[in-house]
Amino acid sequence: MEYQQLIALATFAFASTATPGPNNIMLMTSGANVGFVRTIPHMLGITLGFSLMVFLVGAGIMGVFSVYPLVLQSLQIGCLIYLIYLAIKIARSRPGGSLGSDYKPMSFLAAAGFQWINPKAWSMALAAISVYNVSASWSGVLIIAGVFALVNIPSVTLWTWAGQQSKSLLNNSSRMTAFNYLMAGLLLASTLPMVEL
Repeated sequence: MEYQQLIALATFAFASTATPGPNNIMLMTSGANVGFVRTIPHMLGITLGFSLMVFLVGAGIMGVFSVYPLVLQSLQIGCLIYLIYLAIKIARSRPGGSLGSDYKPMSFLAAAGFQWINPKAWSMALAAISVYNVSASWSGVLIIAGVFALVNIPSVTLWTWAGQQSKSLLNNSSRMTAFNYLMAGLLLASTLPMVEL
């Protein structure tokens, strides 16, 4: 991969991972509710899980979906249902700092697995592989997955940190509850492009 193409890929990767989407909304929510340290497994799950997804998409998993389109449709429906479930859980959870809190940060494996039903992750992976690996080489797939792993680190850190910093503004139970409802609403809004499918 040429230097200019690598720079373009890194720019695309940062722009796509740093913008709002299901992962970042949930990271900010977790940072606000339970803090930075307890959100680290979630952050690592996104970073490594998405890179693995990019690698497998580049390795040819889309061929399975073209042969068996029902598998892709089922995945899309499952994704929509799971995102709605997560939004309800976020909205109904008690704030992380309060007595009787029931907010649980996402585990490493759950966050890594979530990438497979995250509509933004799918669109990012497909775009990256189709635009930046036109020669369909294994080295291209590895480079793309590696760039996303590196670029995801500052992105997930920033969103989690922003959530943790907002905790001082959300210093009472009613504000934190309102914040959780707002984040749940944003997570639901992120499913709107899927409804058109």
